[in-house]
Amino acid sequence: MRCDRVGWGVEAMRWAKAAGRGERRADLGMRIARATLIGAVGAFAKAVTAVLNRTTVYNSETLLRLVSSRPLGTPLLTVSNHMSTLDDPLMWGFKGFPTMDARLQRWVLAAEDICFKNSLLSSLFRLGKCIPITRGAGIYQPHMNEALQILSRGEWLHSFPEGKVSQERVPIRRLKWGTASLIVRSPVTPIVLPIVHSGFDKVMPEKPFLFWKRPLLPLCNKEVRIIVGEPLHFDIHSLKQTALSVSHKENEKEELRGWPTLQPDGLGEVPQKWLYSTISRKIQCAMERLRTRI
Repeated sequence: MRCDRVGWGVEAMRWAKAAGRGERRADLGMRIARATLIGAVGAFAKAVTAVLNRTTVYNSETLLRLVSSRPLGTPLLTVSNHMSTLDDPLMWGFKGFPTMDARLQRWVLAAEDICFKNSLLSSLFRLGKCIPITRGAGIYQPHMNEALQILSRGEWLHSFPEGKVSQERVPIRRLKWGTASLIVRSPVTPIVLPIVHSGFDKVMPEKPFLFWKRPLLPLCNKEVRIIVGEPLHFDIHSLKQTALSVSHKENEKEELRGWPTLQPDGLGEVPQKWLYSTISRKIQCAMERLRTRI
């Protein structure tokens, strides 16, 4: 009996080692696939943005510095306006940016109904470091937890906080609260960097093009401008204290919708709304100041 137990123990160790090797091979395979895909998409973005169109970038050194050499463990959250379906990856294709480096490339929130329609698209966009977001499902939907995990690891996440593509030359619209909720809920408060661009609406217009709703490929010889702002820093602890004091003064007889309580602060729905709207307005104002410079 004892020999049988020893035999089973040895066999279990063999299986464990084999499983470990299998997991490492799978992980290596995923990394190779991701590096290949991001390299190819990055090369495409370089060709369109830096070669086939005239692109001018202002304050690019701030973005480069925060992407490649920010403090260890500090997450970066970039936000921008949304003028075409190809803003990402094209906006990262300017000269001097490490667009083809999978290790440095951003994670991005992407519309589930557009980028994750089927299993093939889902696999490709997942490899491309995209996180599906269901529009209209609220700021506490399950996929937002994935975004929080990215930030908790100190990585770079990009968001289009206006929530949808708009090719109208109008002021920055009211921002959705999902981005602000990530800033508040992240274990380490991210550096927030606003970016505003123009011209990608001409590179990939939404209006009818010949027999198609939009051109099949990006157009060439267009003028593109990208303005990188200065980092925004949020003192979340102080903001939470203010939110609590404000909520005590407000009339809370309004109908509540059962929002989850944010632990360990115990923030209810009213202070959460105040927090998200306050942070969103600050980001919106920063983006609008950049837009007026384009």
